[in-house]
Amino acid sequence: MKRTPDSSRHAWWAWPLTALASLTLTACAAKKADAPSTPLVAVSRPLQKDVVDWDDYAGRFEGIQDVQVRPRVSGQITRIAFREGVEVQQGQFMFEIDPRPFRAALNQAKGQEARAAAIFANAQTERARAAALLQAQAVSQEEFELKVAAERSANADLEAAKASVEARALDLEFTTVRSPIAGRISDKRVSIGDYVTAGQTLLTRVVSIDPIWFSFDGAENFYLKYIRQAERGERQSSRYAANPIDIKLADEAGYRWHGQMSFVDTAIDKTSGTIRAHAVVPNPHGFLIPGMFGRARLLGSGAYHALLIPDEAIVTDQARRSVFVVGPGGKVVARNVETGPLVMGLRVIKGGLRPDDDVVLDGLAGLKPGGSVRTHSAPIRPRAADDAPTAAVVETPQSLEAIVQ
Repeated sequence: MKRTPDSSRHAWWAWPLTALASLTLTACAAKKADAPSTPLVAVSRPLQKDVVDWDDYAGRFEGIQDVQVRPRVSGQITRIAFREGVEVQQGQFMFEIDPRPFRAALNQAKGQEARAAAIFANAQTERARAAALLQAQAVSQEEFELKVAAERSANADLEAAKASVEARALDLEFTTVRSPIAGRISDKRVSIGDYVTAGQTLLTRVVSIDPIWFSFDGAENFYLKYIRQAERGERQSSRYAANPIDIKLADEAGYRWHGQMSFVDTAIDKTSGTIRAHAVVPNPHGFLIPGMFGRARLLGSGAYHALLIPDEAIVTDQARRSVFVVGPGGKVVARNVETGPLVMGLRVIKGGLRPDDDVVLDGLAGLKPGGSVRTHSAPIRPRAADDAPTAAVVETPQSLEAIVQ
């Protein structure tokens, strides 16, 4: 087909306009594709619970009574009558020291007592005869008084002889060494035939095991916190009240052992800045032994109303912790918060958050204060059982644990 001059001119100048329009439409489409969309986030109001804080301590178990058994008389060991490392009862026979020398000494003392008794009886007779003669004026007053003095002296000798018999009987009794307390006995430190010295030779050791102490050291700031709470009536001092304490052993996940506070020392150690304390823990089966390590949680506060949120909803800066909440118009607002311990797998918020706030639970990395978001509801639910809460280490005296009251 033959082109006309007019049609060629039209195609030449129309092509650039068509290309320009196409480029314009492509740029607009790309710009529209690059525009960010409003993010969708999960929100929920905080879970509300009445909680009690628990403070964390590390300590060891100790026997309430720890007795080093030593002989009360000197002599040779002739018998050992216990099994090492097992429970013994108070008064149970353990060692025998050769009793023959002490039995002989007792018999000698009894003979001296009998002699003193005879002398005293004779002195009584002499005094009675002198009294009768004095009535008949057959003896002088001076002679009568001598008879009375002789009777008193004989009576004193008799009492001394009786005391000697009692002392020798005790020595004989002490040749049988018995357990002074009920508890668990250690190994024997002597053998049959060894000579032991009264009050010096260590025979064995007996430690009481039921109940048992859990001993630990508390930081001064914890002590100050407890004193302030007692002044405000929020929590009784463990010095006067049997506050509960829960303990778990090195291989246990939960707090299996339960006791009560029974002692807080009178002074803070100047070198360590800590104060000694211990709790009494029932141990009927003897499972716990002195020296065993444990971690304890001690009642750290009175009951208070707390708001709970997941840890991942908290944004942590060097010195601040904050959460995002959705305000009017879907705008994001940052709130600085005061955090507490973990309870039921959720973090306690002690300040900075209101019960009616809609807390953002996910997508925090892309949020900025003042930005808009779309929301959907995702209610907060407990994540762990309430019987064994856990918590990360925080600055003291921040409580590390809590339970629902």
